[in-house]
Amino acid sequence: MIDESEHLWDADSLHEECGVFGIFGHADAGALSVLGLHALQHRGQEACGIVTFENGHFTAERHMGLVGDVFGRNSPAARNLKGHFAIGHNRYSTSGGARAANIQPMFADLAGGGLAIAHNGNLTNAHTLRTELVGQGAIFQSTSDTETIIHLAARSAKHRIVDKLIDALCQVEGAYSLVALTSKKLIGVRDPNGVRPLVLGQLDGAYIFASETCALDIIGATYVRDVKPGEMVVVDKDGVHIHFPFKPQQHRFCVFEYIYFARPDSTLEGRNVYEARKNIGAVLAEESPVDADMVIPVPDSGVPAALGFANAARIPFELGIIRNHYVGRTFIEPTDSIRHLGVRLKHNPNRDTLKGKRVILVDDSIVRGTTSKKIVSMVRDAGAAEVHFRVSSPPTTHSCFYGVDTPNTDDLLAHKMDVEQMRQFIGADSLAFISMNGLYRAMGKSERLAAKPAFCDACFTGDYPISLTDISGGTRQLSLLADVA
Repeated sequence: MIDESEHLWDADSLHEECGVFGIFGHADAGALSVLGLHALQHRGQEACGIVTFENGHFTAERHMGLVGDVFGRNSPAARNLKGHFAIGHNRYSTSGGARAANIQPMFADLAGGGLAIAHNGNLTNAHTLRTELVGQGAIFQSTSDTETIIHLAARSAKHRIVDKLIDALCQVEGAYSLVALTSKKLIGVRDPNGVRPLVLGQLDGAYIFASETCALDIIGATYVRDVKPGEMVVVDKDGVHIHFPFKPQQHRFCVFEYIYFARPDSTLEGRNVYEARKNIGAVLAEESPVDADMVIPVPDSGVPAALGFANAARIPFELGIIRNHYVGRTFIEPTDSIRHLGVRLKHNPNRDTLKGKRVILVDDSIVRGTTSKKIVSMVRDAGAAEVHFRVSSPPTTHSCFYGVDTPNTDDLLAHKMDVEQMRQFIGADSLAFISMNGLYRAMGKSERLAAKPAFCDACFTGDYPISLTDISGGTRQLSLLADVA
């Protein structure tokens, strides 16, 4: 478990678990993996790792810290990344804790050869499977659910590594996109519901997998397509081989990727994230108008939705809150005497812009509400005459068990309060969220069909598309969001 002091400044936001990257057939595979992980840094800031293959040997460099710190110019870790094949991973753990053994990609020597895996998501029966495996004599080196996949593959009676991996994945439940590396193949695969993203690209004849298209852009690669739900793409010296080894399921891509998690310049499943967020803001303005002088984003994630809101409402867009991008998690000891400064270290009001104005604040979500409360208070203290809060997602009423770090359901503000109670709690003059059907309209759907939703929206509806085996058994994924004053 990460000590709460490490999350003092961002403890009231949601965190994606990780990003994955893989490349096959390029002389600079290691260096390109570093760049790809750098583009995916927003998906995980706890740790990073890369595994390469050259001349019959796998090399693993896995360390705590940011990509630029671990694989910076002339770093020993960067110099070791030799070979034409590589996979990489950025970690923000939801399953397992902050320890070196949990850093990915994970590697093991199996009968038939080595296998390295980097995984984005969360397995909802990992604890159940782990208990069974330990009872059968398996020895685990980590607390990550990813290691469960490796143990299942190692125990498979299949002969080929690809078949062993398929055998393992047929036994797991949950949301995952993963890349795997053998001595001869690069493998990319998504779970049958396609909850987490994975794209396929090309560069100079080499094939690439990445969590988002922004990782292709940074290295000048060409986007080919998204890996399909339930699809396994195997790349080797003979080209690309497609498998659909799992029973087809309803497609339920995570809608929060568009609201918050993905980088705005990425395109996922045919939708540009920036445009999607602007559309959400426009629908929010139509649903919950308010007479005001300016629209202000809560930076940075609220910016595109605020632009869409301002354009639709024909109200000026202003930067009334300035974000400090250089706040480290542990750059200062969080003693009680400075604990109350947390929000101001990250956000500061633009007082001359705010003074005497009726302000609409636009943010992507309200989790515990503590940060929203402090931001409203900060804007009022800066002289705003009115503060109206608009949220570009529906109320977050349920925990995510598919790879997003959320508090326990009972700690979610929207789970225990209605909108008016939440408004009073954060101290806003008015509070409104986009409706569920409004969110779907913004995403190009006419409405949310209860019998067949187009997205995974369980954090808003409690409609979990994948079995929660471990939860029903009394366990749950590890939440790293500490409740701070």
